[in-house]
Amino acid sequence: MGIHQYFQSLSDLENIYRCPGKFKYQEHSVAEHSYKVSSIAQFFGAVEEEAGNEVNWRALYEKALNHDYSELFIGDIKTPVKYATTELREMLSEVEESMTKNFIEREIPETFQPIYRHLLKEGKDSTLEGKILAISDKVDLLYESFGEIQKGNPENIFVEIYSEALATIYQYREMASVKYFLKEILPDMLAEKGIEKTELPQLTTEITTKALRDA
Repeated sequence: MGIHQYFQSLSDLENIYRCPGKFKYQEHSVAEHSYKVSSIAQFFGAVEEEAGNEVNWRALYEKALNHDYSELFIGDIKTPVKYATTELREMLSEVEESMTKNFIEREIPETFQPIYRHLLKEGKDSTLEGKILAISDKVDLLYESFGEIQKGNPENIFVEIYSEALATIYQYREMASVKYFLKEILPDMLAEKGIEKTELPQLTTEITTKALRDA
């Protein structure tokens, strides 16, 4: 037993592709996603800090970098499916936690097992860092689906993913980082060439209007 298997498994994350089974103009691996989410979280952390909020940078980087490691065991499950019911999401979380726990006990040296139980646990929680992770994850998902829609991908799943991601981001609209995203970044996305001919501008308005109405 040694850390070798863990290091080797990091390469396996390069071969797990997001949104499997659907035509995509650009594939995105779990490894790539983890890097992008970490970069997005880094920026949002800076926005929160600029707004006067204290950011635990170590916790933020640990959460962002490791947040999808458990997909090594169950793969990526399409977002609309994953969140179809609360019961299904809870069942999947239990499977992920159990398999991650078994992996740590089997492959990580005993001295470091407490550290990795902390590093590889669910990072989306009520802390500021957990919330930044939650929105950063959805922002990258938003960009992945946006890119496919912009390229003319006919698969309706990407409109569904875009809608779910934006609606989730909007739930955190009181955060400084989300306010910045909605005011400065989202308008730039929708101003991209060709987007005015898609359903995204109207869909975005409908999602934000509904979120305000339900608040």
